[in-house]
Amino acid sequence: MKAIIIEDEKPAARRLNRLLDDLNVEVSTLLHSVEESIDWFQNNPHPDLIFLDIQLSDGLSFEIFDVITIKSAIIFTTAFDEYALQAFKLNSIDYLLKPIDDEELEKAVKQYRDLMPEKERISVDFDDIKKLLVNPLEREYKKRFTAKVGQHLKIINADEVECFYSENKGTYAATLEGRNYLLDTTLENLEEELSPKLFFRVSRKFYVNINHIKDIVSYTNSRLQIKMNTFKEQEIIVSRERVKDFKLWLE
Repeated sequence: MKAIIIEDEKPAARRLNRLLDDLNVEVSTLLHSVEESIDWFQNNPHPDLIFLDIQLSDGLSFEIFDVITIKSAIIFTTAFDEYALQAFKLNSIDYLLKPIDDEELEKAVKQYRDLMPEKERISVDFDDIKKLLVNPLEREYKKRFTAKVGQHLKIINADEVECFYSENKGTYAATLEGRNYLLDTTLENLEEELSPKLFFRVSRKFYVNINHIKDIVSYTNSRLQIKMNTFKEQEIIVSRERVKDFKLWLE
């Protein structure tokens, strides 16, 4: 998926770029005005997805569509809600109000991926098909991980990991001994490597091990908070859209 960001506030554009990087969305270009955007669209292949602010430094971004025919999908990112109706007349997937909530952004990106043309969605190779045919409870999952500690390699047993989490573009394993080890992988890669009997992805940032959950308590907005035996560095919150699946997983 190729994406661009059109946003006149550069700090907001950089933050959005970081959030999208965590969602494996490749942002190729940052644009900051109507004029700059029109020039770019006239001279470059159009992306799959545009993250578009509405009020730019030199006018409303709707003016771009008066000059350029754009077939890209659009997710609007704006501080104003009065343009929602006008936005949805265009090729829009969602309308996100600033400050952008990372979970709302993740839902919007997922919505786009679900709506992608079928030819893009079904481009799986033979290995992918074989994975789908294997019973997930019969598969062999990764039992050990390695982390570099100084000049040494630390062997980490999967059943000793309380949780895996992402932070500052790094992926960490938090162990029973209270240590956090940086791994050379991503949470997305771990999805294929972790046993679903032991681990569940409760949010964009966390996988938890069912054997090391100390307590589960109610949290705001119908979410849940998980407390692990030793991990205390961050709150672990089950995102709202994953609460139902999480409860089923616990059973």
